[in-house]
Amino acid sequence: MVDRSLMHGSVTPLVTPFKNGHIDEAALERLVERQVEAGSHGISVGGTTGEPGTMSLEERKHLIELAVRFARGRVKVMAGTGTLRLDETLELTQFARRVGAAEALVITPYYIKPNQEGLYRFFGQVAASVPDMPVVLYNIPGRSGIEIKIPTVARLRREFKNINGLKHSSKDVEYVSELLRTVGRDFRVFCGLEALTFPMMAVGAVGTIAATANWLPKETAEMCELLLQGRYAEALELHYYGLEANDAVFWDTNPIPLKTVLSWMGLVEKEWREPLGPTTPEVEARLRKMAEGYGLLVAQAG
Repeated sequence: MVDRSLMHGSVTPLVTPFKNGHIDEAALERLVERQVEAGSHGISVGGTTGEPGTMSLEERKHLIELAVRFARGRVKVMAGTGTLRLDETLELTQFARRVGAAEALVITPYYIKPNQEGLYRFFGQVAASVPDMPVVLYNIPGRSGIEIKIPTVARLRREFKNINGLKHSSKDVEYVSELLRTVGRDFRVFCGLEALTFPMMAVGAVGTIAATANWLPKETAEMCELLLQGRYAEALELHYYGLEANDAVFWDTNPIPLKTVLSWMGLVEKEWREPLGPTTPEVEARLRKMAEGYGLLVAQAG
């Protein structure tokens, strides 16, 4: 049984809208409203999709504060607070707690490739700094270069009660089963690879943090809710419905495809931070065809 007092279901990792080099507050409010209206279970800011590595610490704080303000308690906010540095991660996480974020999503420090003892110490100090705030570990070996091993997660969970979740951005679904068998099936796992939401939730994950929900928030939330209720046949239809959109997120580096289509929808400017750059005309053509197929551009017709 999923503890619905904690974050679960479809937690949409929002893109960070920029305009003339700055956070576009009006666009962010539009994105949050769209998620609320579509029935998303929660939102997340400052994760991979939000380009945190290109933002200053003060910008990241401002983004978290804006998301909490715009959500107005209607959905919970999971704040991405991880950085390369422990001191900055502590500062961001404590700030997120103060301004009302419900949970912290803390990525494995990337590029450094710490060993498992280093990961234990890093995550442990973050958790200890906010003992009354749930902390979700972010396992993304493809971006960070290192995996959080299951014994390390088990050790952290034993010693820090507020470490009660993990976002798993890997094709290794077996990891989810082994993790839940080892640390307990009440530990919250969130799928971090869009197309694997169904299989990961089928073996015990409580939800997904899927970039596709920037495009298809209603359908992603409905699929998660059906899976939480054990209505697998109905959820399977939505799984297959969303496969092309899941793929399209990665036709170029995330979030370039997302922002390209969202700009056509009139929701954000077509702007990101360098070293990200515009995609090719060939990918844009594929994206337009995909978006038209899902009816995303209907509102822009004419």
